Amino acid sequence: MTGPDRVTGPDRVAGPDRVLDTPLTRLVGVRHPVVQTGMGWVAGPRLVSAVANAGGLGVLASATMTLDELRLAVHEVKDRTDAPFGVNLRADAGDAGDRIDLMIREGVKVASFALAPRPELIAKLKDAGVVVIPSVGARRHAEKVAAWGADAVLVQGGEGGGHTGPVATTLLLPQVVDAVDIPVIAAGGFFDGRGLAAALAYGAAGVAMGTRFLLTSDSSVPDEVKKVYLGMSETVVTRQVDGMPHRVLRSDLVKELEGAGRVSGLVRALRNAARFRKISGMSWRAMIADGRAMKHGKDLSWSQVLMAANTPMLLKAAMVDGRPDLGVMASGQVVAVIDDLPDCAELIGGIVRQAAEVLARQPSYLVR
Repeated sequence: MTGPDRVTGPDRVAGPDRVLDTPLTRLVGVRHPVVQTGMGWVAGPRLVSAVANAGGLGVLASATMTLDELRLAVHEVKDRTDAPFGVNLRADAGDAGDRIDLMIREGVKVASFALAPRPELIAKLKDAGVVVIPSVGARRHAEKVAAWGADAVLVQGGEGGGHTGPVATTLLLPQVVDAVDIPVIAAGGFFDGRGLAAALAYGAAGVAMGTRFLLTSDSSVPDEVKKVYLGMSETVVTRQVDGMPHRVLRSDLVKELEGAGRVSGLVRALRNAARFRKISGMSWRAMIADGRAMKHGKDLSWSQVLMAANTPMLLKAAMVDGRPDLGVMASGQVVAVIDDLPDCAELIGGIVRQAAEVLARQPSYLVR
């Protein structure tokens, strides 16, 4: 983050608490239109509650948790904050119904999905008063989930980390805003108040950020891994992690994966599948059922489904075990412009303050 508009140090939160009232803040009941995405192994109770207490929407990542771990994580967040928060779910998981029942019992405010949930899942959540926000990477997907009853949609452009499409946020966002009549949250390439102001100008109701929240002092990612992020400026979209496009830091391991042959890649994936089964407590039958669900309606080979086992274990090696040399690090392109580790209150306060200032000082370009 550079240039004359940079807000640093104590001034980031100086002055009155700015509030930007948008359809997102009214829908979810948060103070600020800023969302922390559900990053596997990263978005745990500590980060989520810090975001919630700072006025944003924190989202727990449940895909790397067992059902019991999710229950404990929800309880921990509720112990840390009274503010609304969400849980990110895999709509194709075999126990998705059990996880939804848990969220409803615990009064979780928001259900977010990395893949489009089935209409009956949306209806069940909405009937229980849970706000449903699927993530999409194409206009047609946004139109589909809106028709199914989603309350809002998070649209991620190609600049974002993790699984992402090829279309830039600046092109995808206006398409989706024009296509649906529900609140749209913009993701991919956001890290400061100028980006929030730009997203609002496009017609979005707020922004969602992953890498920027990963690189905060409230994130539980090991400090040595954060240092790697702060020292890197290059990302790459690779299919060698799990068979699908995945934006990660260009590390030595990623270069090795890129150069690996098909057989060695599948052997690694099978080994990681066994490790993930042991950690998650899933049976091979359940893992095969999840694989079938992943294939349903998608152009995925069984080798790609098998490679998907790489993702949780390779991410865990870096994000939990502190071994970036043995794991991959999902990252948005914004990593190149991040050089600090504020806490969530400083970050969100600074973003909202800067966005308000940018919006307030724009000159009129109307010619009369």
